[in-house]
Amino acid sequence: MNNPLRITLIVTLTLMLSVGMAITGCSSNSASSTQGTQGTKVGDLAPDFQLDNLEGVSVSLSDFRGNPVMLNFWAIWCGPCVHEMPDIQSMYEEQSVKGLVLLAVNMGSTSSQVNEFLQNHDLFLPVLLDINREVAQAYGIRAIPTTFFIDEEGIIQVVKVGAFPNKEAIENDLDKIMS
Repeated sequence: MNNPLRITLIVTLTLMLSVGMAITGCSSNSASSTQGTQGTKVGDLAPDFQLDNLEGVSVSLSDFRGNPVMLNFWAIWCGPCVHEMPDIQSMYEEQSVKGLVLLAVNMGSTSSQVNEFLQNHDLFLPVLLDINREVAQAYGIRAIPTTFFIDEEGIIQVVKVGAFPNKEAIENDLDKIMS
């Protein structure tokens, strides 16, 4: 029964199984399975990125590993974004002493436009510039504002699409990443 077709089929199936395991990351290494899969859903390892802040300094999400991160995508022309900014700033002021990192990622505006916006609204949030919207695309942003709450290990714990109605709503989500 050493049919050449049968042997070819067995070899092909074995190869497919091996390639499939390599692609999907099947591994007996427990360290790799505890890190989570990179993605933008709750339970995923947040994708790393690098953007400039308003001073032109390059910042990476991975720079803040070990700290809880509130990652907020917004735009200067977005009414709901503008509405939630004072509450976000207030929470940031209160929680930054406990290690919270806020990264307010502005989509599409230049540093001078964002600086003017912040001055006009009496805000002083740490803003990163996603002028070409590449990071927003990597995070699958379809509506703004969208906020990701990322724990100290870089795992997404909450994804909030839409504006926060009040400071208490932000506190409720922050409780999931603050120790």
